[in-house]
Amino acid sequence: MSQPAFAELNVGDEIPELQLPPLTRHVLALYCGASGDHNPIHVDIDFARDVAGLDDVIGHGTLTMAYLGRLLTNWVKQDCIRQFSTRFVAVSRVGDCITCKGRITEKGVGREHLLRLELEACRADGVCLARGEAEVVLS
Repeated sequence: MSQPAFAELNVGDEIPELQLPPLTRHVLALYCGASGDHNPIHVDIDFARDVAGLDDVIGHGTLTMAYLGRLLTNWVKQDCIRQFSTRFVAVSRVGDCITCKGRITEKGVGREHLLRLELEACRADGVCLARGEAEVVLS
């Protein structure tokens, strides 16, 4: 992986987007196993309809957060990430195409070359699923 150079980055710069394929039931089932979150609202359509009152299953919020994490680690090495947080604002559904974006909001110079970023994961229709923040340190 080629790290971005701190000196070449500026407030307002966007990092490379991450575009995901449509969310599938298979991905949700695999994520249940990987995350240990076996809540039936994510994989059982009967439960989603009859118990939760939804039309269909919904994606895990933490899967959306994981996509934002992948956005970051596609851009910098994992050990450069000092802080990463997310707020969930809407649910994902089967068939959603999710795009993750990030923008530099602050650039600091000191002992460490710190960048603060704002992150978001949105559906193709523009609805934001999650907003987040991250701090990364580059050389």
